[in-house]
Amino acid sequence: MAESSSLAAPSEAGNADLTRHVFRIAPLIRLTLLLLYLSLMGPLPVLAQATQAAVPPLGLTAGILLGGIGLYGALGQRVEVDSDGIQVTYPAWIRWLFRSSWQLAWADVQALKPRSTGQGGIVYYFVGVDQQAYLLPMRVAGFARLVELVQTHTGLDTQDVKPLAQPWMYFILLGFTLLLLLVDVWTITTALTLA
Repeated sequence: MAESSSLAAPSEAGNADLTRHVFRIAPLIRLTLLLLYLSLMGPLPVLAQATQAAVPPLGLTAGILLGGIGLYGALGQRVEVDSDGIQVTYPAWIRWLFRSSWQLAWADVQALKPRSTGQGGIVYYFVGVDQQAYLLPMRVAGFARLVELVQTHTGLDTQDVKPLAQPWMYFILLGFTLLLLLVDVWTITTALTLA
């Protein structure tokens, strides 16, 4: 869901309020990806112990926890839009790790160009005056509103800009992930029983 907040400074009391819109990654996407990570990685320490693997279960658990924290931080990405420009950023505690944060003033936006992905989808990049490409995040809640704000502030035609993945795709992935979690419970139970 998109958030809005008034950013008007006291000296601007007579002027129109500047509103900042914040768009976060959709909750369905965050939940699905976190559960998928858990379902893929969760059984590994137990299986490493049960099979007496060369990698110690405690080291494996530590690595999985670090990876989970990194994934959680990556899923904290947010897009901030105001009358000056657009910014993609991460929570302060993990920002040092991600170099993909960027900021672009509306006046510097030259175009919005589509690019096809390796899976056959289409992503969109802003082209700045420096001819550098800036990826438009497409998995945010309120994507239609984000695109509407981009069109309002840049005058670019965004009629053809659609989200990369539809919600039904993530519902299907979530369903299979929940099935995988059930298999994980059976696998862990079996491994502990045999050990």
